[in-house]
Amino acid sequence: MSAPKHATVIPIQPVPDDRRAPGAGPDWVSMYEKQPEIYARAVTGWFAGWRWVAVWLTQLLFYGLPWVQWGGRQAVLFDLDAQRFYILGLVLYPQDLVFLAALLVLSAMALFFFTAVAGRLWCGYTCPQTVYTEIFMWVERHIEGDRIARMRLDQSPWGAGKIARKTAKHGAWLAIGLFTGFSFVGYFTPIRELTQAVATFSVTPWNLFWVLFYGLATYGNAGWLREQMCKYMCPYARFQSALIDKDSLIITYDAGRGDPRGSRSRKTSAAAQGLGDCIDCTLCVQVCPTGIDIRDGLQNECIGCAACIDVCNGVMDKMGYPQGLIRYSTENAVVGGWSRLQMVRRVLRPRVLIYGGVLLSASIAFGASVALRSPFQFDVIKDRGTMARLIDEGQVENVYRLQLMNRSEAAQTFRVTASGLPGLVLDAPELTVPSTGIQSVVVQLRLPAAAAQSLRGQSVPIEFAVTMQHDGLAATRVQRERSTFFVPR
Repeated sequence: MSAPKHATVIPIQPVPDDRRAPGAGPDWVSMYEKQPEIYARAVTGWFAGWRWVAVWLTQLLFYGLPWVQWGGRQAVLFDLDAQRFYILGLVLYPQDLVFLAALLVLSAMALFFFTAVAGRLWCGYTCPQTVYTEIFMWVERHIEGDRIARMRLDQSPWGAGKIARKTAKHGAWLAIGLFTGFSFVGYFTPIRELTQAVATFSVTPWNLFWVLFYGLATYGNAGWLREQMCKYMCPYARFQSALIDKDSLIITYDAGRGDPRGSRSRKTSAAAQGLGDCIDCTLCVQVCPTGIDIRDGLQNECIGCAACIDVCNGVMDKMGYPQGLIRYSTENAVVGGWSRLQMVRRVLRPRVLIYGGVLLSASIAFGASVALRSPFQFDVIKDRGTMARLIDEGQVENVYRLQLMNRSEAAQTFRVTASGLPGLVLDAPELTVPSTGIQSVVVQLRLPAAAAQSLRGQSVPIEFAVTMQHDGLAATRVQRERSTFFVPR
């Protein structure tokens, strides 16, 4: 297709790049921005103290719980080989995984509820990523120094001193990671046996694999990835915006009080210079473990650790200004200048009431289902090889297999009965099942010829009842299971 006669055609000529050497290959341009290294500064204060309380409580529970004994066994043990899960006095089986599903649902509901009320408290204080990052950063500061010292060390050339400090830091990180992996595996393999196996270098390949896997995962996540886990891998930051509203408690910067920002002398009034209370020291950015500036408003990367609150309150004290330039508050409270009482009154709003009501109802249902859980279970399986057979004097016999599961930690005796047809006779002895054991028994049901005469060719519903003679807690327990009795033609 030719160009119109009235159009002006401007030829485009390639322009040689004089900067490139003759014969040089193509330039490679990275489309990915390198993430800057974050050197979080140490901070002290009220919220920093509570973070360390959370670290101690969670780690004492995690590391100590496998060593607690309960009735001669490990108090919390998920024995995958025996397919039994022990949680204090509760024994669960693979058939009870519905409780695990219910527990996960409850955890999600609790996350929704607490996020609507107070933002990302879980992330800031008790999330394993936050807890182990805090521990690893404490080790790093004690070996390499605080923020400025670490920056200088990383920028300095490699030498004996730098190699020694880096080796000591990573050695300590690996030790913590491996001990964490060892403790985690101790929830699935009795930790005393695991300790003996480690001491005698006789750890099974699978146990060794999982100790190394979780140990290196802890080392990598808390030592290297750190804020990358919270910013890019954790989905919680992505959907928290759907869970909070303008009355949710979050970490906020009071821009109306703090702006305009600027440095100033302590002897000069900020108002006289046309400045707000923020002296633009950037300490709130330096202490942030994810490297954000909270003065830019709430961001997905904010994990609610309150380190910026502690350091800002310290600066306010030094300048003689009131604390709370950065504080836990709500968006509506900051904009409206609400008092603490006004802010608390907005806690009981429809979103929170709905989340709380659903969480409370589900928790009660879960607790009741666990408390009322039967101490045993049995299943009836009809013999499919022989549906029915005639025996002495024209009696009709059906054969069944009963499988009993004793969920208690004491041997129990069971008695089996059957009902549903007049004259039905059950041939089954009392059965004793060991603690947390599973046992099968074959039973025969017989129907007299006179009673079977009118039922020829029919499959009649019947019911088995298994009675636990004594469960060590109260009176007898009974469970019933339906089946059928077949009468041949």
